[in-house]
Amino acid sequence: MVLRGYVPTSEETLQTLAALRLQSLNSDFSTHAPFPRLEELFPPHVLHARLPPPPHRPPSKCRGARLRAGLLAGGLWGQALAKQRAERDQRLRGRLREEGASTMAAIVEKWKLLQGMGRPEAMAAYMALVREWPGFGSTLFDVDLHASPVGPGPQRLWLGIGAKAVSLYKPGEPEPLDSFCYGRISSFGASDSSTFRLSVEDRDLLFETSQVDEIAQLLNTYLASAGAQRLPRPQEPPTSSPTSEPTVLPQGLCPAAGPWQHRPPVGSSHS
Repeated sequence: MVLRGYVPTSEETLQTLAALRLQSLNSDFSTHAPFPRLEELFPPHVLHARLPPPPHRPPSKCRGARLRAGLLAGGLWGQALAKQRAERDQRLRGRLREEGASTMAAIVEKWKLLQGMGRPEAMAAYMALVREWPGFGSTLFDVDLHASPVGPGPQRLWLGIGAKAVSLYKPGEPEPLDSFCYGRISSFGASDSSTFRLSVEDRDLLFETSQVDEIAQLLNTYLASAGAQRLPRPQEPPTSSPTSEPTVLPQGLCPAAGPWQHRPPVGSSHS
């Protein structure tokens, strides 16, 4: 989850996490140690964010201008544009390689400072840094929030479901936009196959997501583990007898995993 960008923290901390991972994998620094690829140590999106955005070309409102542009695009003008795009892409790739080399050099310098640290110590230090994020232990889901049927357009958020509360995060931000303890939630459930409704006191929040059932199941699990009464789910048929099968926690963006798998520490604990 660190590599996928679901642990919001500073770039300095991300470099330290990468160095600790190298120490755990290879022990002390050595020029002969096998080096993982940078994208296996450091979130690639951080490097891409340093690149300049592509130029924005405002759309032409004139039909005649669009027609002339279309005709020109098929001739010499189109070839010139293609050449410009190829040159720009080559420059961006070169810039990306430079940024990657600079970042790897910074990670290696931090790795050298860890000499003598054992693997258990490196793992403990890694986990201590990740636990500094207040959302540690939550299961994250990518959702689009529709505040109300007549409100503004959808807002892309992380829906974090933890043992004590449900929180909403702006992607990449460490602090939640809002957080709701389970005592404030009056109802929840599926409005349809891709819309999840969460009623918090006098507010109705609608989330568009492909993981409606997973979110509802996880909420039920936490409510049950807390000894709370199971809340109703819209469009849920009544059951005649409770199931005896054990509950399995669904996997969102932060599934349960060991700290050194590629699905790392954020969701390693639901307690």
